[in-house]
Amino acid sequence: MKVLQKTEILNITTAAKSRILEIQAVDLKFSNGQLRTYERIKPSRKAAVMVLPIDGDDLLMVREYAVGTERYELGFTKGLMEQGETPEQSANREMQEEIGLGARSIIFLRTVNTSPSFMNSPMHILLATDFYESKLEGDEPEPLELIRYPLANIDKLLNDPEFYEAKNLVALYTLRDYLKNSK
Repeated sequence: MKVLQKTEILNITTAAKSRILEIQAVDLKFSNGQLRTYERIKPSRKAAVMVLPIDGDDLLMVREYAVGTERYELGFTKGLMEQGETPEQSANREMQEEIGLGARSIIFLRTVNTSPSFMNSPMHILLATDFYESKLEGDEPEPLELIRYPLANIDKLLNDPEFYEAKNLVALYTLRDYLKNSK
């Protein structure tokens, strides 16, 4: 297998900017001499976490409004990591903000990046168990609905039309494999 030279970034400019994101035009020179301009969302300095809390035989999920799809979506607790936090600390904080529970046990499962062609947004997926009540103030504009979903119905959840965000699906497949291999 031939090893390609690293693509060279020649220039980066701002193509568009809003209150929450910046689109960059990135001029590239590929190893074969080809020149192209790609657009990307400016790389974030923060990673994110997604937490899969298991309480007994149930997954704890949330239903919250997603402006991109203009509807309520079923998913897992998630959010940006704060400066200096480990993924485990961030996961515990997000659970306290979104579902009013902290966890004594948090296990790292994997890290994913959903759209590396045009953005860098790593998300750490973690499993949480052994809960205690603890509520922290979050940034959600309305209370999130807590949904208990039976672990025995994971396969049904994979086909639920309310549950179709790619990161949630990857997290659920990761959890399913983890549970199968930990028996």
